[in-house]
Amino acid sequence: MKPSLVPGAGSIEKLGATIVDQGVNFAVYSESASKIWVSIYDEQDQETDRFELDVHQDNIRAGLVAGLGAGTRYGLRADGEYNPSQGYFFDPQKLLVDPYARRLDRVFVRSPRLRLDRQEAVDTAPLIPKAVVVSDGNESIMPRNRAPKLMYELNVRGFTMRHPSVQGPLRGTVAALTTRRVIDHFKYLGVDTVELMPIAAWIDDGHLPSLGLTNAWGYNPVSYFAPDPRLMPRGPQELRNMTDLYRKNGISVILDVVYNHTGEGDENGPMLSLMGLDAKTYYRFVEMDGQQHLVNDTGTGNTLRCDHPATQRLVIESLRYWVEEMGVSGFRFDLAPVLGREPGFNPNAELLQKIKADPVLSKAILVAEPWDPGPGGYQLGQFGKEFREWNDTYRDEVRSFWRGDDGKIGALAGKVTGSAEIFNFAGRKPTSGVNLLAVHDGFTLRDLVSYNDKHNEANGEGNRDGHSNNSSWNCGVEGETDDEGVNAARKRDVRALLATLFLSRGTPLIQQGDEMYRTQSGNNNAYAQDNEITWVDWETNDGDLVDFVAAAQRFRRSHPALTHEHFLTGATDKTGIRDVVWLHPDGREMNEGDWQQSGASVLGMQLRTKDDEVLVWFNRRAEPVVARLPEGEWVVGIESDDQADVAFSEGTVTLTPRSVVALVRDNPDA
Repeated sequence: MKPSLVPGAGSIEKLGATIVDQGVNFAVYSESASKIWVSIYDEQDQETDRFELDVHQDNIRAGLVAGLGAGTRYGLRADGEYNPSQGYFFDPQKLLVDPYARRLDRVFVRSPRLRLDRQEAVDTAPLIPKAVVVSDGNESIMPRNRAPKLMYELNVRGFTMRHPSVQGPLRGTVAALTTRRVIDHFKYLGVDTVELMPIAAWIDDGHLPSLGLTNAWGYNPVSYFAPDPRLMPRGPQELRNMTDLYRKNGISVILDVVYNHTGEGDENGPMLSLMGLDAKTYYRFVEMDGQQHLVNDTGTGNTLRCDHPATQRLVIESLRYWVEEMGVSGFRFDLAPVLGREPGFNPNAELLQKIKADPVLSKAILVAEPWDPGPGGYQLGQFGKEFREWNDTYRDEVRSFWRGDDGKIGALAGKVTGSAEIFNFAGRKPTSGVNLLAVHDGFTLRDLVSYNDKHNEANGEGNRDGHSNNSSWNCGVEGETDDEGVNAARKRDVRALLATLFLSRGTPLIQQGDEMYRTQSGNNNAYAQDNEITWVDWETNDGDLVDFVAAAQRFRRSHPALTHEHFLTGATDKTGIRDVVWLHPDGREMNEGDWQQSGASVLGMQLRTKDDEVLVWFNRRAEPVVARLPEGEWVVGIESDDQADVAFSEGTVTLTPRSVVALVRDNPDA
């Protein structure tokens, strides 16, 4: 049956391509387009038909094409005013990807022809991935509503490309994550929430092809529904298969999503989707000297207009798609203040309120990266009790303490007890803060203690990219070394950092490979390194460190004194228990002078609940420290230094250099 438009039969109810009894209904939102067509393509990538969407209602163009079904390959074309200085980029020669497309037939590839102006009259169809019509085949599902106990951030390609139990064709794909040994690794560590870095279809940054590099992280999306074919070559069902399997194993899967910009860049960027359909609806503009300019609050050339109803609908419906049809249990929102910009950030912005009130999304795990590069973009603590937030102050203060910076003993105490100064209001709890030591954008933990400075030469930007202030230290030698003493010191420091993380109140997060002592050779911005720099080396991983992380998480989960969901006060409750007592190594309680001592480097944290008691000692000195203990018998619960035993003698404990030790009472009922 030859495809044909059914006049006037198009429905505006559902956006995108929807299979109906008569064929496929196409619906597209645009306030400014004068015409929109759907172009149909065969398997040889030749356009076989073009139909104008003949229904126009509520700024939606719709058309029903009979004779089409699942597997149809298509793109969109839009006509209207072409005046880039006023924010209009309509050009019917530019084939555009449907913003609601569920699947693409290939990856995005940059070309100068994608940004030629309308006068060039170049049809870009050969350069553009075609959307593929899919049927609704999955049973709708609700989020796995579990509070994260340990989150693990990973890049699908980097995590699986070198895994020895992943077969060649599966490497670098979501399907590789279903390998039994991969799941067993998470279960052994105690990971209950896996955070996938962006999986939505993306395009390389404009400067990368000439350098022979590609975007390895995915933070340059074009589509918000369709996964990148590199990660799911057999289609989106691969993700649902993975999330179903992970649910059975007690693990939630959440997605890192980028609703702040797209890969279309600035006014000179490639014309791929939203820019050619309705730029002024989907992107934020500002008028200067009578011209419209794209706002760049994201540092990428454009900023999504999240206070517009059509953009809000795109965000909400795509989020619900990932949950209900693909089985994910939540999201980490990249540059989350953009979601609340009007244009300044409003914590009660309409889109944020819609997410919080949505009957599906309100039950999901919601995590905000609470900063963006725009004016007033640092909004840590402002996303409300429904959200968890990445806590960069935890990272910075804990790193600074262990590096040896002066005056950090009080900051350490504040961070390991949940950052109350940030989160203790409006019903929030310590787990509102996601405690992190290292994530994708920055040093790995190994590099944190191996490099004083970043080494990003491989990125081709003269080492100018990436953060310069990393609160890092190299233990005496810059970079890799054969010096056994230096290498031992580095491993000791990494274990102390990880022990601090697992003994802190809040939601702990680790990044891929940090439990294996992974290095990126000092590159702290490896976004363009889809190679051995970012691929986890499973063959040379540090098994002892893996065992330590697993033990630390088991200890954490078995002691409610470490994780009880309240902010500590130090006051005596009606049962005579103080939830925290801060101890000087002399055995006395810390006083104001102790807290103000600039070089203070040793701190005891005695935590108690009705049924549990843990005493944690932090010692950043390079020599052993004898600390006096509270009365009673104490035993080691977990210690960071695996090269020396903690020694007890006549009411004291000798803390090994640069270490963390957690003690528990030998007979807590006595």
